[in-house]
Amino acid sequence: MSDICPTITAYTAEEYRQQIECVAGFSKRIHIDYMDGIFAETTSVTVADSWWPKQLRADLHVMHKEPMLVIDDIVGKHPHLVIVHDEAEHVSSFVHELHEHRIKVGIALLHDTSVDMLSHYINVIDHVLVFSGNLGHHGGTADLQLLDKVRAIKEMKPAIEIGWDGGINAENILALRDAGVSVFNVGSYIQHSENPESAYHLLRELVQS
Repeated sequence: MSDICPTITAYTAEEYRQQIECVAGFSKRIHIDYMDGIFAETTSVTVADSWWPKQLRADLHVMHKEPMLVIDDIVGKHPHLVIVHDEAEHVSSFVHELHEHRIKVGIALLHDTSVDMLSHYINVIDHVLVFSGNLGHHGGTADLQLLDKVRAIKEMKPAIEIGWDGGINAENILALRDAGVSVFNVGSYIQHSENPESAYHLLRELVQS
């Protein structure tokens, strides 16, 4: 089963509202970016101040150096999935505490982060995100050389859910699907489209073909 997840990357409360309202009518699962201005150079709406319609499953991508500082806010929102980076502080504690609250957890791999680091987490996480974008920004590029990471992750744990973030469009989404990606976090292709709903449905039809 493949999921097209429109990405919310907003720097103000108004931008956040506009992006949520843009996709709430047609998407079932969304991907929300949170930046602390340290791990990622930009600063987003906080977890505490964010919201989403009840019918949506929300994946939270926490680009924070110290994600434990916001874990109470995350638990209070009870999202579908929370994604954190290995380069953050106290990742093992973060993963454990979220699982204690029955919240799924994923690890994101930056462009230069080796798949080998997953050996510490692969048996306790639910998701791996291969990140090919620009931290804290829409409009990344899909580096298809990173599909080698997708294949390596599948060898480590065939059943694990694998997401991709960065540069997804109608021209490359089938290559991502065929390599083993099942969660497609799509930013500018949907949010900057003249018809976001049509863009969403085109991608959905392609991955289900």
